[in-house]
Amino acid sequence: MKLNIPQIEKKFGYTFHHKNLLLQALTHSSYAYENQDSIKANNEVLEFLGDSVVGLIVADYFCATYPDLPEGELSKLKSSATSTLALSTLAQKIKLDKTILLGKGEEKSGGRKKRTILAGVFEALTGAIYLDGGFEVAKNFLLELLESSFKKIKSQRFFINNYKSALQEYLQMKNLPLPVYRTITFCGPEHKRSFTVEVCSLEKVLAKATGHSKKNAEQRAAQKALKKLLGKKIKALTPETFILKK
Repeated sequence: MKLNIPQIEKKFGYTFHHKNLLLQALTHSSYAYENQDSIKANNEVLEFLGDSVVGLIVADYFCATYPDLPEGELSKLKSSATSTLALSTLAQKIKLDKTILLGKGEEKSGGRKKRTILAGVFEALTGAIYLDGGFEVAKNFLLELLESSFKKIKSQRFFINNYKSALQEYLQMKNLPLPVYRTITFCGPEHKRSFTVEVCSLEKVLAKATGHSKKNAEQRAAQKALKKLLGKKIKALTPETFILKK
């Protein structure tokens, strides 16, 4: 696969001084293994570095933006912004799913849509930008993407939670049985499977939803159930989390 480096750089708004770092960031281990004569390094070390860089930038951003928020709520914000789903979504936003170098086997198994691979290449890219341009450049790159997702939070007084945890807490508060999730159907090949899940309490079906994994389908079912119970009080923040104004 031949990469158009200038076009790739344009997608995320940074021009590398050392192009080899960008190439390494986009090289999955499966591709490096199949092309050992021409490729000397994959993106795993950059992913390791990028994980810490992303974590520091995100923690710094939320501490500065919400200085009065307790540590527990800051942790929830950080977790929602650095989850595999959140980072893979950012990777798709800047078209990394189109440019990552994958081995033939990984390509055939749907690697370009795998959340773990996409989150990993995003972390590797962040790590590469940090090495090439420094911390402030990496910070600016990430915050431009981050702020577009979290600008929804305007109030300083809010709760943040993921849908499954919130539904469980709500039912406990109402002295109702804990939610039970049941997989109704699943279909499709292993790399592109679809799951349909229902969530119940007292044998009553609260909601039903479909997702790309059991976990994703359960979160969506819990989200639908909470919207029925709480209505407009909740506002979606990420595919996994929401905010509830105090």
